[in-house]
Amino acid sequence: KEFLLSLKNTFLYVAFVVPLSTVIALTVAILLNQKLKGSSFFQFVYFLPMVTATIAVGIVWKWMYHYDYGIINYEPVKWMENPRMALAALIIYGIWTKLPFTIILFLSGLQTIGEQYYTAAKVDGAKPAKILFRITLPLLSPTIALVLIINIINTSKVFNEVFALFNGKPGPGYSLYTVVFYIYENFYHKMNVSIACAAALVLFLIVFIMTMLQMTIQKKWVSR
Repeated sequence: KEFLLSLKNTFLYVAFVVPLSTVIALTVAILLNQKLKGSSFFQFVYFLPMVTATIAVGIVWKWMYHYDYGIINYEPVKWMENPRMALAALIIYGIWTKLPFTIILFLSGLQTIGEQYYTAAKVDGAKPAKILFRITLPLLSPTIALVLIINIINTSKVFNEVFALFNGKPGPGYSLYTVVFYIYENFYHKMNVSIACAAALVLFLIVFIMTMLQMTIQKKWVSR
C-alpha cells in the first residue's frame, strides 16, 4: 500500500513539475536573452537556488508555508498539515528548485541560434509569435529534448525536498511517500533491504522505459 502511494505521488510530482518548470524556464530564458536593462540582476535571482543547499532552501520554504507566520500564506492554508495540500506545496517548491539549471540550459541553447534567422524573419515582416514557433522553438528542440529527459530523471528521484519540508517525514500523516523516500525508509529505518532493493529496481525500470519512450517520440520532432 505504501509503495503504490509512493508511485502515485511520484508520478503526480513528475507530471506537474516537469512541464510547468520547462515552460516557465523557457519564458524566463527568452526574456533574459533579450539583454534588457537589469537582466544581470534577474539572472542572479533565478540562479540563486542552484548554489544553495536543498535542505537549507527547504527550511526557508517550510517557514514561508507556515500557517501562522508564512509570508506567502496571507490567507491561511494548512499547506504543511493538510494531506491534500502537502503535494501541492511540494510541487510548487519543486518547480522553483528546477528553474535555475533549466534556465541555464535554455539560455545556452538560445545563444547558439544565429541572429541572421531573426533578422531575415523581421525583414519579411514576421510577428513575434510566428518567430517563436517557426524559428526559436524548432531550433531549440534539441535543448528542449535534453531538458525534458534530465528533469524527468531528476524529479523521479525526489527526496531532499520532502525531507526538508516535512522534518524528515513523508508528509502529514505519512501521506506524501515518494519512491525514493520509501526506499530510504525501508533501507535505513526498517532494515528491509530486500524491499528497498526491489523498489529501487522498479523505479529504475520505470525511469528507463519513460526515457526510451521519450527519446523515440522526440526523434520525430527534434530539429538537428
